Amino acid sequence: MDSTNNAVILVENLTKVYQMGKQEVRALSGVTFKILPNEFVAIMGPSGSGKSTLLNLIGCLDTPSEGEYYLSGKLVSTLSENELAHIRNSEIGFVFQVFNLLPRATAFHNVELPIIYKGEGKAERTIKAERALKMVEMDHRMHHRPSELSGGERQRVAIARALVNNPSLLLADEPTGNLDSKTGQEILNLFHKIHSQGNTIIIVTHDMDIAQQAQRILFVRDGMLEKEVRKGA
Repeated sequence: MDSTNNAVILVENLTKVYQMGKQEVRALSGVTFKILPNEFVAIMGPSGSGKSTLLNLIGCLDTPSEGEYYLSGKLVSTLSENELAHIRNSEIGFVFQVFNLLPRATAFHNVELPIIYKGEGKAERTIKAERALKMVEMDHRMHHRPSELSGGERQRVAIARALVNNPSLLLADEPTGNLDSKTGQEILNLFHKIHSQGNTIIIVTHDMDIAQQAQRILFVRDGMLEKEVRKGA
């Protein structure tokens, strides 16, 4: 398919239906769009609109009921579980609203975890984890546990963990949702810095102020792509 050649993400007629007892819940209905390398895109919509479901499909955390999803030209439905696990660990970085850090582990160990799963040696793990923490300006706090860090610092550690395997695609689900506005803007500034270094970034948000910092906004409502707005358009 020619249209996959220059796209990091191509979704065509993506549909997701959940079976809740005897009832079917249609979370997504025929969503189609394309995201190019090094784009910064926001997916916006009210609660229950399907935006987090869409992010889970893009991140290979869930599978669609219908439609096709191409990631870097590969049709995701044809990939094996091992190939999907590799993609989730190495090609995609995930950042969540609730940080998802191990409470008893230091910032360094939390960031090191994805590299441990890759099976790399201790020396290489140390170099990569320290580099990722330095990138988010948390190298001076690497031996602190999450309980000893502020919310903004915890999110920086979570971003370092997402970046440690040098993924080309960064997915963030309400990454400033648990932060005050000043700290949230600091985190967004960090995303801009990461974007300037070549990463493709997708942020899910219900906050227009955050969405407007992206180059393009995809508005999702009732499981459908309602409209698309490009910055400066």
